[in-house]
Amino acid sequence: MLAPVHAVLARTGLDAIALVPGANFLRVFGKDFHQMERPLVVVVPAKGDPVAIVPNLEMGSFEPLGFPGKIFDWRDEAGYMGAFKAAGAALPQLGKGTRVGVEGQRMRVFDFMALQSVLPGATLTDAHADISSIRLHKTAEELAALREAIRLSEIALEATVQQVRVGMTEKQVEAILLGELFKAGCDGLSFDPIVAAGDNAAKPHASARADYAIKRGDALLFDFGGRYRHFSADITRTFFVGEVSDHDRAFYDTVLAANSKGHEVSRPGITASDVDDAVCTVLEQSQFASFKRHKTGHGLGLDVHEAPQIMRGNQAKLEPGMVFTIEPGLYRDGETGVRIEDDVVVTENGIESLTSFPRELRIIG
Repeated sequence: MLAPVHAVLARTGLDAIALVPGANFLRVFGKDFHQMERPLVVVVPAKGDPVAIVPNLEMGSFEPLGFPGKIFDWRDEAGYMGAFKAAGAALPQLGKGTRVGVEGQRMRVFDFMALQSVLPGATLTDAHADISSIRLHKTAEELAALREAIRLSEIALEATVQQVRVGMTEKQVEAILLGELFKAGCDGLSFDPIVAAGDNAAKPHASARADYAIKRGDALLFDFGGRYRHFSADITRTFFVGEVSDHDRAFYDTVLAANSKGHEVSRPGITASDVDDAVCTVLEQSQFASFKRHKTGHGLGLDVHEAPQIMRGNQAKLEPGMVFTIEPGLYRDGETGVRIEDDVVVTENGIESLTSFPRELRIIG
């Protein structure tokens, strides 16, 4: 169970790692817990037994995990600091000069402060990247779940675009998409979907509007994904409703060329920076260079955004089993936007696109 954590401890020289509910916790223990006002923290030392601080109301879910260490549970009426103090006393090896790695992008301030107060001699340090490396290479079982999340999401997208009509609002289309995702068999949502038409599509993280009627010639951008067995799809496709102008067609084709370049250059051994540079160069050498806003992509799995980040400056090399997105985009403020996003996995010889939904320009409605 804790072997991946011990491997990180050995590689980094950290004296302990503290985990809180989230993707890394799920990867280690096979169970997810909600982060609410009640702290749940597991500390795994390099030497000695691990400890867990667990809200009593979660014990019915935590005990079946078979945690191989000491559990200190607490009740609301007593507060959590008693459990933290007991856990700290059970970790005498984490004294002065020791280092405890925490998930800097996940651990909350009050979790951090409580842990620091009971391990006063230890230094709590951000080890998020090192801890998250346990999820960097997907297993065959994980890839199977991811493939299914993507397959179901693509079924839902096709069913949705078949129903789009001029005059609908973005909110109406969003409601259709949500219904189709669950109808297809998704367990949940990867994130709140983006359904954006016309000028709203120029906002990379737009929210669907209830007061905008989709018009002929509008771009209609979908950025969404369903979850299956905890794994997240992340797909973006941009359509045009009723018709498309020559200018918008050229705009779209530029993004498509950049997306295709990402597929072409990605392979084991190439760096994430090299992929981003190749994709971004297509956009930067086009007539639409001034409308580029973001990097090429990000890792994908239990989290929608995880390592590897596909961006210039990231010298991490792609390796088999890594999953990431290729999602170039162009955005004309106040007018329109286009993004085309695929999910891919690195293989021994190149990459395989897990998304199969056509990328060519399509007019709907």
